[in-house]
Amino acid sequence: MSEKRTSKREDLRLRVLDAASQLIAEQGLQGLRARDIAERAGCALGGLYTVFADLDDLILHVNSRTLGDMEKTLTEAAAVRGDAPPFEVLALAYLGFARQKARLWSALFEHRMPEGVAVPDWHLQEHVFLVGLIIQPLSAILPDLSQEDLVIRAKTLFAAVHGVIALSLDNRYVGLPSTALEDEVRALARALAAGIRAEAG
Repeated sequence: MSEKRTSKREDLRLRVLDAASQLIAEQGLQGLRARDIAERAGCALGGLYTVFADLDDLILHVNSRTLGDMEKTLTEAAAVRGDAPPFEVLALAYLGFARQKARLWSALFEHRMPEGVAVPDWHLQEHVFLVGLIIQPLSAILPDLSQEDLVIRAKTLFAAVHGVIALSLDNRYVGLPSTALEDEVRALARALAAGIRAEAG
């Protein structure tokens, strides 16, 4: 493939990816249509399928971009936390990201591949940082835990914080009001950390 043709293909790919990201940010995954994406990207409908296998493949790449933004946000928060408790810093940074990019964040957990089609390994690997950032402070408190047990505990901690945020931002009955959410996420992070320290003795 010539350099000029490669450049045009990459330009089209980025325009389609940008268009899909914009539409998801505006309206969420519900009702997302390939035709609307192509129109926003300024290309023919068939052009979309020359750079992405199908709509699911495109959504995976939008989610990949969102995960990259999230990793940058959480990593930066962890790096500049100073003396602040690490679990609290990460939990509040996660809440801030979820609020700022609510529909793109929701798409990470709402999207489902067609029945019988597995999520590709490259995308699964992009989620690993969520656990890795928690394992770092966790291993300092519980140094005797095996790596396998650290991963399980880190996933548990993430699920606890994520669940509160997801239920609340989705306005579920058991969710928290917006005015209380930040304080409660902070309190939850502190309670989880205290429990871990108590376990460590």
